[in-house]
Order: sequence, then structure tokens, then C-alpha cells
Amino acid sequence: MSDKTYFNPDDLKKFGNITEFQESMGKKFFEWYGEVFEEGALTKREKSLIALAVAHAVACPYCIDAYSTDCLKKGADEEQMMEAVHVAAAIRGGATLVNGVQMMNHVKKLSM
Repeated sequence: MSDKTYFNPDDLKKFGNITEFQESMGKKFFEWYGEVFEEGALTKREKSLIALAVAHAVACPYCIDAYSTDCLKKGADEEQMMEAVHVAAAIRGGATLVNGVQMMNHVKKLSM
């Protein structure tokens, strides 16, 4: 059995290389991405915690690695980080359940 997976932590270091195949769009992305994470109405630490939560919601192992490290660098502690993950899980679970209303409406319509 192979230990190989699609996820390779070393690939995170290559993220900047996405400009290789489409330089102009890649540069625009990184310019926008950098600006998004600048201090604004939210602190850089708050934005990093949001990014960590979203990383879990979209199940991106590269983002989870990057923003776990970034959160620690920006002063977030383990409890705050896990709370952010729980918020993401609650929203993801709630979104799944609220779509159950569509199923219920459809079943009721078919049952008439």
C-alpha cells in the first residue's frame, strides 16, 4: 500500500507558482488576495481566524496548514482556533439542514 496522497504539504510552498500558466490573472489574484488580508474593519488576526474556519468548511488541507500557522503567528490561541472551526461546522451543518425544508416541501407536494 502506498503512502502517497494528492495532498503534499510541500505544494503549499509552490502556491505562488500558479502565475506560471496564466501570469496576468495570477498576479491580479495575488494582488487582490493580499489586499483582502490587510487590516481594515477586521483585524488581520480576525481575518486569519475567518480564513481558518472557511478552510475547514471547504476542506482545503493547504489552507488549513497555512491558516493554522498564520493564526498562531497573529496571536490566536488553540481555543480560539477550534472555536472558529466549530462555527464553520455549525454553519455547514445548518446549511445542510435548512435545505431539508426544500425536501419537505417537495415531499408534501408529491403527497397531495
